[in-house]
Amino acid sequence: MSQSDQIVVALSKGRIFKETLPLLASVGIEPLEDPDKSRKLILETSDPSVRLLILRASDVPTYVQHGAADIGVAGKDVLMEHGGEGLFELVDLKIAQCKLMVAGKPGALDRAGRIRVATKYTRSAESYFADRGRQIELIKLYGSMELAPLVDLGDCIVDVVDTGNTLRANGLEPLEHIAEISSRLIVNRAAQKLKHARVSDFVERVEQYLEGK
Repeated sequence: MSQSDQIVVALSKGRIFKETLPLLASVGIEPLEDPDKSRKLILETSDPSVRLLILRASDVPTYVQHGAADIGVAGKDVLMEHGGEGLFELVDLKIAQCKLMVAGKPGALDRAGRIRVATKYTRSAESYFADRGRQIELIKLYGSMELAPLVDLGDCIVDVVDTGNTLRANGLEPLEHIAEISSRLIVNRAAQKLKHARVSDFVERVEQYLEGK
């Protein structure tokens, strides 16, 4: 089968992949290798017409946008940062659910004037505080955001929060809610037209699976 006849699905390792597996199985797609054990970044599946790309979560929308993948599964937080250019967000899969929050020490947002916000979600943070008329200084981090207020690198952080245990363990607390986060099924705009029948069939079967849960 030629690559033009295949559907390429972009996924990220970890929680999203594990929670997507039952959904893929419901539409007859199972990876032939375990991505946690294989070093391969392209996985063949039980359906010869479908291949999986295993990517960093933040790269999934980019691969879909530029047509390297036809379909992807990405967290809403990642999509908010990406901006959604070149793709359609079709289905809320209701998996990998969490919240995008402002967090910090109690009273961290009470101070007047500009506040320092440490985050990897710079686009979302800038938009959120701009809507509220707060001036901020963004400090770009890629991990261990909770450390920033503890060493006076930032007044607060913007990060995804699941149980809140890591915040509490570091003396921080959720301060303001930005958005509910879950994984979304996205599709490349061109693939939606050029591979309409295949993509539509995939999406319909996914929706049927979700309705039956």
